[in-house]
Amino acid sequence: MSSTVNDQELKSRLRAMWASGDYPQMVGTFLLPLGPRLVEVCGIQAGDRVLDVGSGTGNAAIPAARAGADVTASDLTPELLDVGRTVAGAEGLELTWVPADAEHLPFADDEFDVVMSSIGVMFAPHHQAAADELVRVCKPGGTIGLLSWTPEGMIGDLFATMKPFAPPPPPGASSPPLWGSEAHLDELLGDRVTFARRERAMLEITAFTRAHDYGEHFKAFYGPTIAARANAEKNDLAEKFDVALEAFCDRWNRGTDEQARFEAEYLLAVGTKG
Repeated sequence: MSSTVNDQELKSRLRAMWASGDYPQMVGTFLLPLGPRLVEVCGIQAGDRVLDVGSGTGNAAIPAARAGADVTASDLTPELLDVGRTVAGAEGLELTWVPADAEHLPFADDEFDVVMSSIGVMFAPHHQAAADELVRVCKPGGTIGLLSWTPEGMIGDLFATMKPFAPPPPPGASSPPLWGSEAHLDELLGDRVTFARRERAMLEITAFTRAHDYGEHFKAFYGPTIAARANAEKNDLAEKFDVALEAFCDRWNRGTDEQARFEAEYLLAVGTKG
């Protein structure tokens, strides 16, 4: 079987994973602050040509359009783009919505003033290929902005918790939260991007009364968790998976038994293409 066919099958599985559950519900419950934050730090203005890679439901693309930018939102999963298109349409915003693989973007070299991704491109399995595409489609002197979960933070630990139960990663794949490591970004981008700003910050999550409700939310709505638990169930490890996820929630609860509070660390990195 050719590598091209293998890649197509892999991306098909990834599309199906992200279409499972209800990722838009997760965005609406606690992820909404991230997109506007990235748009603000990127300094997006009216007239900028902006590409949002791994846009999902448009959590960063829509705020960029509100700023008057000419925005293209791309994502591997058309179902997520459909949700974003509906949200934008209700506001009277016009964006271009393009189903696209972050490792093979269907855009010209040097096409965009700003190329950004909020917890999106980090989930492309082959990090170097995706990083190369970000640089390729950004114009010289343009802005590249990334917001990614960190390996040391809560979502990094979530992926570590799920790893023993999840299907084996495809050949050459890297762990998504590595994008939240400054050293990893340096390896991916080298001297092609000069970062003016790299800082770690916390997303505070207070949407859940009990700590374990957070884990139930992941099991119901989050594609990677749904896939990991399905694989655990196939291997008669569902109960162990549930116990591990509950322990994860207890470990990261910064609130009380009556009101849970979580803090998810992310890396915000904004730089200029040389």
